[in-house]
Amino acid sequence: MTTSISPTKVFHRHTIGTMPTAVAGDGCYLIDQDGKRYLDGSSGAAVSCLGHSNSEIIETIKTQAETLAFAHTSFFTNEPMERLANFLTERAPKGIDSVYFVSGGSEAVEAAIKLARQYFVEIGKPERHRVIARLQSYHGNTVGALSAGGNLWRRAMFDPILVPFSHISACYEYRGRREGESVDAYGLRVANELETEILRVGPDSVAAFIAEPVVGATMGCVPAVTGYFKRIREICDKYGVLLILDEVMCGMGRVGSLFACEQEGVTPDMITIAKGLGAGYQPIGALMVTDTIFSTIQNGTGFFQHGHTYMGHALACAVALKAQEIIERDQLIARVQTAGNRLSSRLNDQFGTHPYIGDIRGRGLFMALELVQDRDTKTPFDPSLKVNAKIKKAAMAEGLMCYPMGGTLDGKLGDHVMLAPPFIITNDQIDELVSKLATAIRTVVGH
Repeated sequence: MTTSISPTKVFHRHTIGTMPTAVAGDGCYLIDQDGKRYLDGSSGAAVSCLGHSNSEIIETIKTQAETLAFAHTSFFTNEPMERLANFLTERAPKGIDSVYFVSGGSEAVEAAIKLARQYFVEIGKPERHRVIARLQSYHGNTVGALSAGGNLWRRAMFDPILVPFSHISACYEYRGRREGESVDAYGLRVANELETEILRVGPDSVAAFIAEPVVGATMGCVPAVTGYFKRIREICDKYGVLLILDEVMCGMGRVGSLFACEQEGVTPDMITIAKGLGAGYQPIGALMVTDTIFSTIQNGTGFFQHGHTYMGHALACAVALKAQEIIERDQLIARVQTAGNRLSSRLNDQFGTHPYIGDIRGRGLFMALELVQDRDTKTPFDPSLKVNAKIKKAAMAEGLMCYPMGGTLDGKLGDHVMLAPPFIITNDQIDELVSKLATAIRTVVGH
């Protein structure tokens, strides 16, 4: 593959090799400089839920830019931000009443961590400062968010500068449930690790627990077992710990409900959202919080000691509002459910007995395959084989964008492929996705 811009002066995330240049989008496809079409089987990184050329959103961008693009939020509010906040809170779990807008998922998590700290200072409990998270989680790449995350590979380089948060086990049934252990018993066992950790570090020191309802790219679309998050909520309530649910990747309709926590039957104290919020047409994220938290700040110091230049960006908020209006009007969350069922069925038909596919999992249009060297023992491939990287390259050669990752088990071992296509994907395109993925996997592992 070649790039039409050479030599590049861009500091790309990968500095060796070249990438094709994306020049256009057409629904569920991206098109490079040579006219090759790539089916976007992962929505980039679970972002482009409405595809790449939505005419209504393009018109919204033009109209809003002509009216007001940016007004700094230390001076003004703006109508798109106010309307988007109303839209989201009207549909949020009961009790979630306020929205703090930022530019992406890492910023949303960073804001959540800092707000949890300030909340306890405001209520006269400054000793509460610890955050507990889970191993093999991902919460963003800023220092605070990376400290919360349990992705060992991402943390390793920066470990000396990270905040010393603690981590409990992930809810990872495929590998964590013991022989003879019921699903319910497994869920309770790993949930109860939170109570054990709270008691270990001291209940009066813990501010918050953060988790993804469905773990995203780090483990590959791993949902918690039924009842897990209800037990987590009970433990948080028992010890006065705030529950932060990170829905940056799995929220905004991706798993078949607007908020992923709806499927768990729990309401957190804070929800972080991004990615599908703006459908990739503008960078935007948000932190949503309960009235209890908002009122504490409002009736205390009166300001959140935090902020970013582009928070509440008028153009970004207008685009996000239009994206969410389209999703609701066109009943695309219901489409996620039906398309997700088809994708799951086709994946199981194609890979259900595949000797190198150990698990097929996920919810809605958020699915993943875990690759193994041996299905019976669940032995992962040797990391030196770079199976996930080879699958990505083979898939791109076939004209498919998917999201393979390594380190599924512990940051080093394990490979998986994440799929998160646009909500507008057709049945024929789902078939195309599975067919091209099968070819890519066959190219790499020979079956």
